[in-house]
Amino acid sequence: MIKDKNILQTAKDTILIEADAIKNLAELVNEDFEKAVMTIYKSEGRVIVTGIGKSANIAAKIVATMNSTGTPAIFMHAADAIHGDLGNIQKSDVVICISKSGNTPEIKVLLPLIKNYGNEIIAITGNPDSFLGKQADHTLSSYVEKEACPNNLAPTTSTTAQLVIGDALAICLLNLKDFSSKDFAKYHPGGTLGKKLYLRVDEIVAHNEAPKVYRNTSVKDVIVEISKKRLGTTAVVEDERIIGIITDGDLRRMLEKNTDISELKAGDIMSANPIQVDSDTMAVIALDIMQKNNITQILVSENDKYMGVVHFHDLLKEGII
Repeated sequence: MIKDKNILQTAKDTILIEADAIKNLAELVNEDFEKAVMTIYKSEGRVIVTGIGKSANIAAKIVATMNSTGTPAIFMHAADAIHGDLGNIQKSDVVICISKSGNTPEIKVLLPLIKNYGNEIIAITGNPDSFLGKQADHTLSSYVEKEACPNNLAPTTSTTAQLVIGDALAICLLNLKDFSSKDFAKYHPGGTLGKKLYLRVDEIVAHNEAPKVYRNTSVKDVIVEISKKRLGTTAVVEDERIIGIITDGDLRRMLEKNTDISELKAGDIMSANPIQVDSDTMAVIALDIMQKNNITQILVSENDKYMGVVHFHDLLKEGII
């Protein structure tokens, strides 16, 4: 039988050890960090991020973050670099080299070769006094007191610290470039994230029916229109402008109050001045409006003309929810 080693406490201790280490990183950020950011920002080339072992995995993640936030970056494994991949480095590129110790054999071989090319080197290392720390043009400390590993061996806290330094670089560059959500959408066109950033309501209503009646439309015809268009609602329009809305709920409440509906018109039971959005409204904003107002449909207009209906289910189907 496996002995109870207090799994929950171990998990909590690991998180707290790493959290404390990350908090201490803020005290290590200095002018060299600012210089490193400006070096990348002013560069006309790309960012080459390299490392060995677990640091190489972190380097790959930093590259992904930079590329998605508008800073062109390439991953280069330190071991592969000294066997041909140095050709990736172009004249204007900035090189970020990641190493906890800063003294690994691959790093000691790689750095002089990069320096011969004349590229600026940014070090992310837990040992600023190491070979890497002293050879780099800008040294960013990722020092941690101990690993979360009980043997203080497996890279855990140290790799988390490296990743956070990389995130800090990427976000500083993002801010300098005034990188907006629209810019972000350009790099993330697929999946739910992309849809939240670029999908507009006009792209949804274009595929929906546009139920509509007029102020003097009989309630019988209102029921037919709502049933036919299968959106649970209809707009009430006048000169193609939205003046009201009738939902399934309105019909139920009407039937509870009236036994004879033969003389009732749409104008008698509609809710006037309904909530509506413009056709260029982002779908995620339309969702927020619907949730705040506890409604399942919202009317859409363009240049003050009725276009159609967006239903909660449409947003669900698109993955916005």
